[in-house]
Amino acid sequence: MDTPMDMGQPGAPEPQQVRVNFTTTSPDIQLPEGRTQLLVPADIKRYGLSRVLNSESMLNTSSPIPFDFLINGSYLRTSIEDYLKANGLSSETTITVQYVRSLIPPVYQASFEHDDWVSDIDVLSESARAGIWSGDKFATGQDRILSASYDGLLRIWNNSGTVVATSSIGGHSASVKAAKFLSASQVASAGLDRTVRIWKYTESDNFLSGTLKPTLELYDHKTGIESLDVHGPTGRVLSAASDGSVGLWTTSKTSAPAASATLIPGANANASKKRKITSSAPQRGPLSMMQPHTSAASAVLFDPSDATVAYSASQDHTIRTLDLTTSKVENVITTSHPLLSLCALQRNSSRLLAAGTSARHITVADPRANAAATSVMTLRGHRNMVGCLAAAPDNDYSLVSGSHDGTCRIWDLRSVRAATKAEGGGAVSESVYVVERETAKAGKAKSSDVPGRGAKVFGVAWDRSWGIVSAGEDRQVQINRGRDLLAAE
Repeated sequence: MDTPMDMGQPGAPEPQQVRVNFTTTSPDIQLPEGRTQLLVPADIKRYGLSRVLNSESMLNTSSPIPFDFLINGSYLRTSIEDYLKANGLSSETTITVQYVRSLIPPVYQASFEHDDWVSDIDVLSESARAGIWSGDKFATGQDRILSASYDGLLRIWNNSGTVVATSSIGGHSASVKAAKFLSASQVASAGLDRTVRIWKYTESDNFLSGTLKPTLELYDHKTGIESLDVHGPTGRVLSAASDGSVGLWTTSKTSAPAASATLIPGANANASKKRKITSSAPQRGPLSMMQPHTSAASAVLFDPSDATVAYSASQDHTIRTLDLTTSKVENVITTSHPLLSLCALQRNSSRLLAAGTSARHITVADPRANAAATSVMTLRGHRNMVGCLAAAPDNDYSLVSGSHDGTCRIWDLRSVRAATKAEGGGAVSESVYVVERETAKAGKAKSSDVPGRGAKVFGVAWDRSWGIVSAGEDRQVQINRGRDLLAAE
């Protein structure tokens, strides 16, 4: 005869529970008042929390919405129980969890192959700055990619991966390091031949072919030019060179000063040789040539809202604010490492600068002279130098970086944690997504113990129409999806 169960015997232990307070900044998925707090199992993870939120007693969604969750600015990638243990918190603590719509990864879309390394890229579209500057002169459907290569050529591509135009005549005599669209019909470039060049870009009526014609050659740099930025409405160009100099130029040949005769090619040649190397484009000098840095100037850019202000970054560890009206340095931010790249961010009505370093991280700094702290946060995750940066086109809290480790990383500045002692304190953010080079996935990049060898990323742009466009040592321009990667606030 079976012995009846002792009713006094204790049953299985109750699963541990944690009180969660749900919040969101998206009004369309706001929980009704009175439903924001809930006891959930301590071992619950993102998928389980997402199911809870979609349930009839919470949001009561007609079709499930996948969610991601942030606690104290960091995305939840473990169970709540593991989060509590990792942060030394009691299970009796009420956890505030911010929920946002889950995001679409930056899936690969296409690659355009070159004959040599691709040093820089820019994009033209209705939403890109050159398209906006062009106004009515931008033709719908005229989306283009501009690439600069170590073979000394510029190329303009359409969205089918066809080269529409190449700078084969009157171009650079050495590798091109930087190129930008000034408008739908004008391009600026610069390179190791120490010149800045302005080009007129025209296309046929059917948009299937085009020409790049040199219209201006600008001389005054004594060493190779590493970086370039443009401001279409004023026709101004900024350049940064490896001797620490920063040049300001105009695209107007009538208002540009004369170039120094000693810097023009063939200045010391005899008359017959001069005739052979005479350029078809006018040759001019700078509006100003500044020397703000004591080592190579690796990046330069116009302030997005004030074209009389510029920022430059250098291997001398500094970011400098330049007054282009007076050609004076207005502010200096000193960092701990050589700086290789720079981009401007607008965060909570404040201007921030992100600078890529040789130490594999990105420093986010406040350039205001009266800022309480110049370093706002550090972005960590790359395994090699960070050589290029671009801000997101449709929000003020994300950016993409390209590194010599062969990846691009996407960052969400809302996701922040306290740095460890080994990291030097302060605030740290880690990347949300990693975009690898397709050539590395296919095994085409060289095998090496050095991260990114054979697949270094040299240039990156993020555009609402094109997505994330990157270029590098693998001789490819690579396009990845760029929309809906990060949830709106």
